[in-house]
Amino acid sequence: MVQLFKTIKICLLLLMHAAAPPLHILIEKTEVIIMQEATTSIASPESYNTMTLTGQGRVMAQPDLAVIRLGVQTDGVDLDTIQPQNAQITQNVLDALQEGGIENIRTVQYTIDKLYDYENGTQVDRGFKVINLMEIRAEDLSGVGNIVDTAVSAGANLIEMISFEASEPSVYYQQALNMAMMDAIDKARTLSRSLRLRTNLTPIKIVESGSVITPPLPYQRELASTPVLPGDISIEASLTAVFAY
Repeated sequence: MVQLFKTIKICLLLLMHAAAPPLHILIEKTEVIIMQEATTSIASPESYNTMTLTGQGRVMAQPDLAVIRLGVQTDGVDLDTIQPQNAQITQNVLDALQEGGIENIRTVQYTIDKLYDYENGTQVDRGFKVINLMEIRAEDLSGVGNIVDTAVSAGANLIEMISFEASEPSVYYQQALNMAMMDAIDKARTLSRSLRLRTNLTPIKIVESGSVITPPLPYQRELASTPVLPGDISIEASLTAVFAY
């Protein structure tokens, strides 16, 4: 009975050994399978060429806001005299403008400076200069000349500038930016047709170059008469776009 049990045990061991391959063979097959899966899972990147083009857009807008900077300058040896004199004249200008219905006024500069001359290489004290500069913003462009005349009649003797602006320049800039994008796309389309390229007209990269707002020429008192006529404002946008083909 014992002999029979040993015989059966030996037979079972032989069968198990015959059914299972050596351990090192199983490991080698496993490594091959892993390497194959890793190799097939890595996709090679798609290669393509690119073209880099610029686009420009420009919108002309009519200004709807006037910005006027004017004020009072007084000079003299005695600061205690010219400072209150400047204040009184400035108040006269403010009163005259407000009586004319101008309310959007603010002070943008008030300075007291020493005045010097040079005679034979020697610095000579000439007293003081007091400047009180105010800014007026007006939506009625037709009344700009009247504002200037009113201020000058009341004692203003310093006109720094008159500029004309658009109250919402971002609206016009967005239009110019859209035109710049279409300009770049049109260039890409033209080049693709000429060179027979299959180009994706949706850019893979866009870089905005910035905006340029060119106002009308500033008003110069000595070069212009009282009627002040604003010109158009030029608002420009530019960008760089990269297309793949």
